[in-house]
Amino acid sequence: MDEYPPIENHGLIGDLQTAALVTTEGTIDWYCCPRFDSPSVFGALLDREKGGHFTVVPAHKTYATKQLYLPDTAILVTRFMTEAGAGEVVDFMPVTGHTATDRHRLVRMLRCVRGSMTFEIDIAPRFDYGRKPHKLHITEHGAVFASEDLELTVHPVREPGDERLLTPLTGDHDLRFSLTLQAGQQRGLVLESSAEGPPHEIRLAEFQDLFDDTVRYWRSWLGQSRYTGRWREAVERSAVTLKLMTYAPSGAVVAAPTAGLPEQVGGERNWDYRFTWIRDASFSVYALLGLGFKEEATAFIRWLGDRVQEKAGNQGDTGPLNIMYRVDGSSDLVEEILEHWEGYQGSTPVRIGNGAATQLQLDIYGEALDSIYFAHRHGIQLGHHGWTSLRTNLDWLVDHWDRPDEGLWETRGGRQNFTYGRVMSWVAFDRALRLAAATGRPASSNRWNSERDKIYEQVLTQGWDPERGAFVQHYGSDVLDSSLLRTPTVGFITPDDPMWQSTLNAMDRELVTDSLVYRYNPEASPDGLRGSEGTFSLCTFMYVDALARAGRLDQARLVLEKMLTYANHLGLYSEEIDLTGRQLGNFPQAFTHLAFIDAAITLDATLNRARDGGI
Repeated sequence: MDEYPPIENHGLIGDLQTAALVTTEGTIDWYCCPRFDSPSVFGALLDREKGGHFTVVPAHKTYATKQLYLPDTAILVTRFMTEAGAGEVVDFMPVTGHTATDRHRLVRMLRCVRGSMTFEIDIAPRFDYGRKPHKLHITEHGAVFASEDLELTVHPVREPGDERLLTPLTGDHDLRFSLTLQAGQQRGLVLESSAEGPPHEIRLAEFQDLFDDTVRYWRSWLGQSRYTGRWREAVERSAVTLKLMTYAPSGAVVAAPTAGLPEQVGGERNWDYRFTWIRDASFSVYALLGLGFKEEATAFIRWLGDRVQEKAGNQGDTGPLNIMYRVDGSSDLVEEILEHWEGYQGSTPVRIGNGAATQLQLDIYGEALDSIYFAHRHGIQLGHHGWTSLRTNLDWLVDHWDRPDEGLWETRGGRQNFTYGRVMSWVAFDRALRLAAATGRPASSNRWNSERDKIYEQVLTQGWDPERGAFVQHYGSDVLDSSLLRTPTVGFITPDDPMWQSTLNAMDRELVTDSLVYRYNPEASPDGLRGSEGTFSLCTFMYVDALARAGRLDQARLVLEKMLTYANHLGLYSEEIDLTGRQLGNFPQAFTHLAFIDAAITLDATLNRARDGGI
């Protein structure tokens, strides 16, 4: 790889336990195996020389590329066009199921659709983020890359007489060969981790079966969607993307399948997102149930219930819930720096693990309780042990909500009395009271009710700045914060309340730039990190939701339509967008796609009511 591709020049494939990024040039430059949070095998995205890659390109030096998903699937098609011919690389991973496994298959199907094309293939893994050596063993039927902890087996797709198509496999460390196809011909290879046997040749019929089975899976799954609104294609692509970031054995959703992609190129805001945040994943319940995917929502509620129960009564300083976990529910997320990697376009440090895991973020209790209550209203019930643990966690919150924390944005500049954290603590008590009333279960109702009212009064007095005419980021500050766009969404304040309308107008003036929304101003509210950042795509979609609820429908629709133009060619979003329209941060980001689905559902329903004479 001669240079780093733009972050947005990627597509995502996966098998519901791990995922890979494929560039518009046909290179897999990010793949962790056997899990989302496992060490990388291909990591050229973060170090083009030392990271490792799996490249398929035309031998012809001049070519154009296009990329798309096969409709209603997670199968990625990268097209190459030259004067001599047109070819395609069809990338996918057969779905592995709900049992955790080390066996995963990357399938790369090579086709010639016009004229002739010679493909050059270069497989150069670098195990454990490039820290562990490997050996290459070539046989007459394929090849094996063997490291200390993991093996990758190359199974070529061959038919009798293919010797004239395929050059011999060569290499002493990396594997290189070429394949010449004529119009109508199809071959390829499968890269398999922890294979049960030696390399073997795959016949075209078996190869086609892998493809057909994968198509059927994705179209059957997506067929469950109930969304028929104005933005159906984009919503369904976001749904597939979220499914690709879901770890099927547990139901947990990773924040993103990548680590270390910068929020500012050359800066230090480079985090590992390959974990499950309580907050982000709780949002998935609204989106999944809103679209009709009850099985996935149920799986996450079970995962969340396990987290609620495991530390009940043994909370420590940061409370009974961690802010994030690994996909299997474990909490060993020690942050370290990969000193030997240069980072995306020189953006260092490259971090793996996440040091924010031990932070106190009080808002997560509100998000967890809100999602549990929302799930309850859709028939997903919490059992007795889950409710008992929930009561214990709420009783802890009674004694601890009125204290500074690190806040939603995981700042590293010290704890503050964040207004959003207080609002979500109000939500926690409110939803717990509603659950207790709906189920008739025992609860500390008097205490919870008292604390809920105290929080409300405190936010309305200390979280409101009368000079700014707005709710502010934290008590004693005059800084605006877009996290508070959720205040009317959760029912803390009505969308037409003058205090909220004034806050929304203040955000319009200070945090919004041509429809894109900053989360806050780091210069006005130092967050302990150097450098700046782009606008947050999540915040822009929350802004759309807030505008729709406030009745500003024309503005909401225009902002949403503009935001759709910032998606990449496949409809995917990273965490941030800079002022030139370039995507920044980890990619794709689950929270952004969740917020888009919520905004699309809210705005579509509101537009329909307005059309039918209501609002």
